[in-house]
Amino acid sequence: MVAESLVQADLRGVDSHGVVRADIYLRRLEAGMVQTGGIMPYTEDGAIRILDGANHFGAVVGCKALAMAMETSRKYGCGVVGVKGSNHFGTCAYYLLKAVRQNQIMLILSNASQTMPPTGGIRPFIGTNPFSVGVPAGTHPPFILDMATSVVARGKIISAAQKGEPIPAGWAIDKYGNPTTDAHAALEGSVLPLGGAKGYAISMFIDIMSGVLTGAGFGRYVNNMYENWEDPQNVGHFFIALDIPRFMPLERFKARMDLYLDEMKAEPTAPGVPEILIPGELEHRCTLARMREGIALPAKVEDELRVWGERFDLNLSDAIIE
Repeated sequence: MVAESLVQADLRGVDSHGVVRADIYLRRLEAGMVQTGGIMPYTEDGAIRILDGANHFGAVVGCKALAMAMETSRKYGCGVVGVKGSNHFGTCAYYLLKAVRQNQIMLILSNASQTMPPTGGIRPFIGTNPFSVGVPAGTHPPFILDMATSVVARGKIISAAQKGEPIPAGWAIDKYGNPTTDAHAALEGSVLPLGGAKGYAISMFIDIMSGVLTGAGFGRYVNNMYENWEDPQNVGHFFIALDIPRFMPLERFKARMDLYLDEMKAEPTAPGVPEILIPGELEHRCTLARMREGIALPAKVEDELRVWGERFDLNLSDAIIE
């Protein structure tokens, strides 16, 4: 599950959440910071489940929560799963795509460790908490919205720092509150909220739903997987699944979605814009291209994987086409 989550992120072009994360995942596993095996207990009340991830890998916890939400949705028309005790769980799109293949509408929220200041502040207090929705269509690719509530996902700044590249102005501030294009200074400081106060408010809402309501960490109590080697992350997630046939026949819904997307894409474009794109469409095209052509790994990631492979008698060259 973890490997599939990372590779799928790279296939979709979301390299900040792809195999670049393998090293930190493996280091935390080796240090005993992530649980493997054992149960994930939960409570249930009607259409609501509260799942304790018991400090398992985030992708494993996320897949469990997803399955519970979809099963409950089929029974009640709506399935709600709050999650505590989880870890970084990759991209929300990983779970959304599984849901739309099962003809379910899925909304997923997750909190994260402190990387973003409240509007007007300079010190990180909330995470770049993602907001995501997946909706199936008929002949079109599904609607997949998977966005951080920051100007950019912090993983992109990490990726830029690893490559020694600058970041665009407006992405982040340094630890003194000054705007910066230095990726390393940005990682010491804060990434900025999307849309200023609006992104800050949405991130707070996600923290409330994923952290305060579920019993998971929130704000300063969600631990950073890169910096805290003593405490579990205690990340929280929030899954809502909707069973489309409770609203209308599935094929009718898909036909309406296709009509909606057809008409959206037929809208006149601004000068220099070749076409109207639907959320998730670029990533869908990137997946098709990378399935044909392969995924290019940064040299640093390649080196990390070679080192891990040598320790466990795995030859990275078996998976790499030079």
